[in-house]
Amino acid sequence: MPKTLARKLMRMLLAALIAFTAFAAYGIWTYAAESELVKTDAAIVLGTKVIGDQPSPVLRERINHSVWLYENGFVDKIIFTGGKTDGADLAEAEVSRNYALGLDVPAEDILVELKSLVTEENFQYASELAAKNGLESFLVVSDPLHMKRALLMAHEMGMEQVHSSPTTSSVYQTFTEKMPFFIREIVCYVGYVLSLAVMP
Repeated sequence: MPKTLARKLMRMLLAALIAFTAFAAYGIWTYAAESELVKTDAAIVLGTKVIGDQPSPVLRERINHSVWLYENGFVDKIIFTGGKTDGADLAEAEVSRNYALGLDVPAEDILVELKSLVTEENFQYASELAAKNGLESFLVVSDPLHMKRALLMAHEMGMEQVHSSPTTSSVYQTFTEKMPFFIREIVCYVGYVLSLAVMP
């Protein structure tokens, strides 16, 4: 292939990647405002960092939101996800369950998966747990800017009846606080979509 043609193709690919990244960024930002308060079988709470035996502020708000959904009749069960990350002694799902129990959610209405380390695995193991318990429809709980990638992953896992229910009290409130999360989500979303495109 002539060098001039190769350079032209590279420029075209780069332009396409930049355009797709801009489109993805817009989609992530606008989708963050989507909230579907519909009746489902369970809330799936995506795990994140814990501090000792307590949820981090980010995880705490996700748990609080799932408990609100439960108390207001939008879900019958809560599925907490997340294994042991960052050298923690307890799994994210264990800490979440303990916190929810402290908010008077009955133990029989809480399910936990303790193996996942990333979002994709959150859905993989949560869907397996849900199938064993006859649960078919879900509200996905995470931070607003995480929702577009999360719902895409859920659908790729074959979970058809999933709906977005982002936290209404995210710790990421100001533009400065949101930017690092937003940029990370753009990179992760674009990377995930590209990985789907090259998968056999």
